[in-house]
Amino acid sequence: MRSILCFFLLLLCSTYVSSAQEYTFNQGRTSQTVEFELINNLIVFPLTVNGTELTFILDTGVGSPVIFNMTSSDSLHFRNIEVVKLRGLGEGEPVEAVRSKGNTLVFGDIVGKNQDLFIIYNEKLDLSGKLGVSVNGIIGYDILKNFVVSINYLNRKLTFTNPEDYPYKKCKSCETFDLHFYKKKPFINAEIENLDNSIVPVQLLIDSGGTDSIWLFEDIEKNVAIPENSFEDFIGEGISGGIFGMRSKLNAFKLKRFLIPKPNVAYLDSVSSAYAKGLSTRNGSLGGNILKRFKVVLDYPNKKMTLKKNRNFSEPFSYNMSGIELIHAGTTLVKELNSTRFNLENETSVSNSSTITLNYMYSFNLKPTYKIAYVRKDSPSDKCGLMVGDLLVKVNGKYAYNYQLKDIVEKFYGSEENWVRLTVERNGRELDYSFKLKNLLEMF
Repeated sequence: MRSILCFFLLLLCSTYVSSAQEYTFNQGRTSQTVEFELINNLIVFPLTVNGTELTFILDTGVGSPVIFNMTSSDSLHFRNIEVVKLRGLGEGEPVEAVRSKGNTLVFGDIVGKNQDLFIIYNEKLDLSGKLGVSVNGIIGYDILKNFVVSINYLNRKLTFTNPEDYPYKKCKSCETFDLHFYKKKPFINAEIENLDNSIVPVQLLIDSGGTDSIWLFEDIEKNVAIPENSFEDFIGEGISGGIFGMRSKLNAFKLKRFLIPKPNVAYLDSVSSAYAKGLSTRNGSLGGNILKRFKVVLDYPNKKMTLKKNRNFSEPFSYNMSGIELIHAGTTLVKELNSTRFNLENETSVSNSSTITLNYMYSFNLKPTYKIAYVRKDSPSDKCGLMVGDLLVKVNGKYAYNYQLKDIVEKFYGSEENWVRLTVERNGRELDYSFKLKNLLEMF
């Protein structure tokens, strides 16, 4: 599956210190395997909070769990709450959140009691709308700190094991890295090769909650500079608003002996990244589009990570060439034909004829709707006249409600010169547009 543009990366830069207790196994278990969905390079799995089953993203870039805009919040009971301010990536102001203590989180036979979590009510922070699937929150350090966690991106399985019971084996094709932690976030040392062939050591946040490949902060003194061959783009959405920067490519990215040629890279602008650096030696983030190319073993208790490349390793890097960002925009009632039946009635013997009566059986079903949330300036979609707020009616002649959001976005990652035809609704009128995908990174 081609990678999908990063819609959502959330970095909590909170100074609050969690009083959460440990996660432990029930019934004498020492290991637990959980299946997950891989959506836009994000790990999505079920987790029960205070008796209610929710869906979370496993995000190594966050500390305490965060819940967003729950429609089922009335059925959740939060205790020991206080109002706080959270600041993260983005150009906006800090957002107001509720901090809750003493919660119980459960997945499989693993239980975390007396856990802290944050609840944010802000309609702009809509993970479900941006990903096209139901997602209630993100969780990271608190659920990883007590275990050795194996992430198998190929078979979509997470395995949590007690550190003393994890069967480390000799692996000649693996590489093991030391982890450095800062405010509950894991960092790793790597190397980038710039387009001018200069080799630069970098320290990157390991961020399984980011769908892009590599994000970098511009730092001329450290030889991390935005190349001339780059273009401005919408990079994602953070707690504090939109994240913007320059998109380009590196000559190569190196994790010890693993050499990844020509990966995509995004250089965050100074406003978006101002509150993200925190650690002065940090140069950026390592996202899901790199991590999915390996089997990943996170060993927080021993502060190390092991990588073994999988068959995704050589998958080419792509990006959204259309310049459109889509979001889920609710549902619409659609009349659909279920079946057609016919009755054959014989007329009188004199006329020796028959009458066929057709009966059409219909049903009315709720179907998803999608709208354009962002259009990159001078992109193919911008030049053809598409606008923010346009509702999708058809995609390449097929009604948009027959697609999942990820399937539509997938078309924007196709081969250069591919045509995309969209019918949109604007101010009550249906309008037809078409554009050809253009790869601005092809010269790299």
